[in-house]
Formats: sequence, structure tokens, C-alpha cells
Amino acid sequence: MIQNATTLVHGMTRRGALAACLAPLAVLAQDRSGRPVRIIVPFAAGGSADVFGRFLAQRLQDSTGQTFIVDDRPGAGAVIGTDAAAKAPADGQTLLLMSNTHTVNESLIPNKPFALMRDFVPVAPINASDLVLVVKADLPARTLADLIKAARGRPGALSYASSGPGTPYHMAGELFKAMAGIDILHVPYKGSAGARTDLLGGHVDMMFDAIPTMSEHIRSGKVRALATTGRARSAVLPDVPTMAEAGVPGYEATIWLGLMAPRGTPAAVVQRLNAEVARITGNAEVHRLWAEQGTAPLTMGTAEFTRYLNEDIAKWAHIVKISGAKPAD
Repeated sequence: MIQNATTLVHGMTRRGALAACLAPLAVLAQDRSGRPVRIIVPFAAGGSADVFGRFLAQRLQDSTGQTFIVDDRPGAGAVIGTDAAAKAPADGQTLLLMSNTHTVNESLIPNKPFALMRDFVPVAPINASDLVLVVKADLPARTLADLIKAARGRPGALSYASSGPGTPYHMAGELFKAMAGIDILHVPYKGSAGARTDLLGGHVDMMFDAIPTMSEHIRSGKVRALATTGRARSAVLPDVPTMAEAGVPGYEATIWLGLMAPRGTPAAVVQRLNAEVARITGNAEVHRLWAEQGTAPLTMGTAEFTRYLNEDIAKWAHIVKISGAKPAD
């Protein structure tokens, strides 16, 4: 009888251990109502966040058996969609696809209806891309040094386009202004497509843009690339120097993407998603595909990603302060 009891206890222990291992799988399985997991993207459709959000949604769907959909909610510098995600139930059915626009907005837009690190829990980073500084084809500046000299000679006369206040394109320009000691006019648009169109049309003088999007225009001669914004040269544009090489030592600016969830989302869901995203971004084929586009996967545990977010918030708070950037300047 003692032997039977011992066997029963051991069996229960094994079943308990198995249940603990399967718990994170269960919470991501399709619930009985058939509701999919929404990935809210608070940016315009067709942009890099939307494109990579859809890529990730498909891969997560394939690996978990759960349905993932992308829900684009652009507007107000990413505030509208982010607020919708913050107010969603913390049941694992809603995720936020975020970028460094969000870490900038913590200081640029202090009176938002949410606070990033209070109302969300970090899930996982996705990837990062360097930017490229391009000028319109007929601008006389041939190098970054030429551009800086021209800007110093005519303060406020030159303009740079961005996809909107607080976006990486905007803050890359503000960082350039602060580090180079120049005054150039910020011209914000409602998305990167409008900014890019006006640059190609010669209506603005320059723009920091994503390398995958702008590289074809550089090769065709429609714009001139002066520098890229990473620590090392881009494999996509190997002949273009970095900002640091070209005359602004210490300059670095990227556009990166990540996932967060409403605060209170079950820890098992967060950890499972972190592992799934890491598996996707660690895939060799994904590495190759993204490298061809000038994009590098990011992989971090939840604690490391939390530190990364806090450090980025502090970095951009300093730039917002010294540059005087405004939500709609």
C-alpha cells in the first residue's frame, strides 16, 4: 500500500511538472471564443513597423498555432494606437508593436494618457536598422562636411523632412543638429512616404531615412547619400561613410522595433512570446533576408530588454532637452 501511494505521488509529480511545462503553451492556444491575438501597430500601413509586424505575426502564428493579426492604429505620433493597447485587457490577446518613437515620446509628450514603463511590460525586441542621411540631388553639398558648413553659413535656411514628431527620422535630425552645432528646419509629415516624396521632388533639402527604403533612390541618383548612422558602415551601402567617419564623432542613431504587452499580462505568456520571438529572429534564413535589407535582428531576455528601454528613454530625454524639440515643432 505504501508502494502504491509512492507510485501515485510520483505520478502526480510528473503530471504536475508536465502541466507546468505546457502552461505557457496553453495560454497562447486559441481560446474558445476563437479570438486572435492582436498586434496593434500605432504607425501607418506600409511602413517598416507594419511590414515587420506582419512578418512577425505570420511566424508567430506558424509556431504557436494561434491566430495573430496586425491592427494598424496610426495617429498623434503613435499615441492613439498605443493608448488603445494600454487600455486593452491584459489577457495575452493584445500586443503592442513599438519602436524608439515610444522611448522618445516619454519626454517629448509627457502628458500622454499612458506611461510606457508603467502601463506596459516589455516582451521582446525584434530588430534594428541604421538610417542614411540623404540630400536632394541638386543640393551643392557633396559631403557631410560641406553640408555642415552650408548650414552654419545660413542658419535655419536648410530643411530636413521626417515622418513626424518623435519618430526616429525626426530625432536623428535633432541629434545631428545638437552634435554638429547647426540650425536646420524640421518639416514633419504624417508618415515617411510623404516626406520621401517631397525630398525626391526637391521640396525639402534632406532627410534621415531607413536604408532599405532609400537605397534604390540613392543608386538611381535621385538623392545623394552623405552618411549612415550606425557604428559601422552598412553592408547595403558600403561606400557611404558613417556619421562619425564623416565628421560628427560619437553620432549613432537607429530605428528599432519591439513588442510590449499591457501591464498585468500573465508572465507565462510574456516568457513564451519572448522565447518564440528569439527563435524567429535567431533563424539563419531570417538573418540572411534581413541582412540584405540592412536590418539586424535583436535578441534579449525580458530583463535585458527592460534595461534597454530604460536606457533609451534616458538617452532621448537628454536629446529632447538640449535640442528643444517639440511634439509639433
